[in-house]
Amino acid sequence: MSSLVQMEPCVVECTGVLVDRLTEFASSGKPFNLQHWMQYYAFDIIGLITVDKRFGFLDSGCDQNDFLASLHAYLAYAAHVGIYAELHSILSKVLALLPGPGIAHLASFAAQQISETKKRVTESASASEKSNESTDSFLQKLLKMSIQDPEKITQADIFTTCITNIGAGSDTTSISLTALLYNLLKHPETYQKLRDEISRAKSEGKLSFPVTFQESQRLPFLQACIKEALRIHPATGLPLVRVVPKGGITLCGKYFPEGEIVGVNAWVLHRNKSVFGDDADDYRPERWMESSEKTSEMDRNFFAFGAGARTCIGKNISLMEIGKLIPELITRFDFELTEPQAELETQNVWFVKQRNVMCRVKLMQ
Repeated sequence: MSSLVQMEPCVVECTGVLVDRLTEFASSGKPFNLQHWMQYYAFDIIGLITVDKRFGFLDSGCDQNDFLASLHAYLAYAAHVGIYAELHSILSKVLALLPGPGIAHLASFAAQQISETKKRVTESASASEKSNESTDSFLQKLLKMSIQDPEKITQADIFTTCITNIGAGSDTTSISLTALLYNLLKHPETYQKLRDEISRAKSEGKLSFPVTFQESQRLPFLQACIKEALRIHPATGLPLVRVVPKGGITLCGKYFPEGEIVGVNAWVLHRNKSVFGDDADDYRPERWMESSEKTSEMDRNFFAFGAGARTCIGKNISLMEIGKLIPELITRFDFELTEPQAELETQNVWFVKQRNVMCRVKLMQ
């Protein structure tokens, strides 16, 4: 929890910039792509956490240096060759010769961030400046650890960690935020119920603004709304696979020999009516606030961040970003979908991204 608290200023800064941009949209009345702006928000937070600077998505309101296009192209490629792995050795050589966005652009960007940060760390060390570890970025901490023990933290470790943070740190959060806001807008009574909870907590002195992560965790209906959004629209749309260990294994009465690949798809698991009820296809946050026995069963089958030892390491950061942002937006703005009757469009290339979720926003009266 202490490490999360150290990251909260990054979320607060980016929340402030996003609020400013949404205020501009409220003044102009122009529609905006909700998923794009949620990704700009999440990406700039990852920038602050990882390399101590915003990447500029919120400020510019666009894809900086085609970075998101590169990330999307890479995910589309990886989603396919992850299934047909034998194609990778052939296609990777062909793609390396072609112009356009891709993994090379991501790698170059990560290498540049490492180089710039390493220079700052080296200069600080040579100048004998006192380090403030509580405010060091993720990359600064890694580089300092590498200087102390280069065999324990190698340059390859630093590069892999940096590109993983940058490449995977925004999609899950932006998809989840979009899913939450979209479902709230499709269910006005739920939207109002959440707003009432936030207003009540504020009037009782239980919320500060900006809202702290701990305060957001004490809002039960907010937490139920978040969890239900993650259930109804988990960010990952392909199975999280594992290799059957030596000796094989029996799962649900079926034997799988060693070496077989097995996996669970969160989209299927989360719609199991025997676990989540006959209305499992519906967005209904109240299901998480009913029977404690039933909630425990649902928790055991909740797979939005994976499970066990391989649970997503960014889970708590993502939940902090969501938990801190939503009360700010709900109390400041009225959102509306420009086409409320339109079917939600999605594209599954490992992450299940929403497409063309266009909104307008007004300032709360």
